[in-house]
Amino acid sequence: MSQIVASKPVEWRASDDLVPYQAAVAAMEERVRAIRAGERPEQVWLLQHPALYTAGSSARPEDLLDPGGLPVHQTGRGGQYTYHGPGQRIAYVMLDLKRRGVDVRRYVGLLEEWLILTLARFNVRGERRPGRVGIWIDRGGGREDKIAAVGVRVRRWVTYHGVSLNVDPDLGHYAGIVPCGISEHGVTSLVDLGLPVDMATVDVELRQAWDEVFEAG
Repeated sequence: MSQIVASKPVEWRASDDLVPYQAAVAAMEERVRAIRAGERPEQVWLLQHPALYTAGSSARPEDLLDPGGLPVHQTGRGGQYTYHGPGQRIAYVMLDLKRRGVDVRRYVGLLEEWLILTLARFNVRGERRPGRVGIWIDRGGGREDKIAAVGVRVRRWVTYHGVSLNVDPDLGHYAGIVPCGISEHGVTSLVDLGLPVDMATVDVELRQAWDEVFEAG
């Protein structure tokens, strides 16, 4: 079951059930085609996947340590191995960069800023790190944990894939991979940081932070 909330210029969709990965990719590719053809509006799709691993275009075979029976999907997005599963909010973002500026680096920076502003609404300081994709939390004592990932693909200047934010996933599944090719740091979530928030609350904050970053002015 999905709920679609129309708003200009972006349509927001939130799926209640776990969405199979391949079905999600097929739906994104069709939406990208429709956006490019001017048939459908841009879209942000909020969802969760069943537990699985994905391998981005830069994934190294040695970084798949022990999948433990979880499926591994090859994907066209950038990046390396990552985990998706229940308790993680995924936002697939399908935007027409011809309308918003044909600058992929800037677009990735806006996605990062969106995540940072969302985390700030929970009094969590998310930070960028040079040479490391995603958003990081300084845990003190030299420890840094990743709380959100970014992986995008652009087809004829229409974006898809997007971001994932750890709300309350099973962090143990990250042991099966070297997340995003980085072995010297860990992974965390909002609940792991002592913030027992639910997905609906996260969605509200994502929506409000989106307006600040992508729709301001």
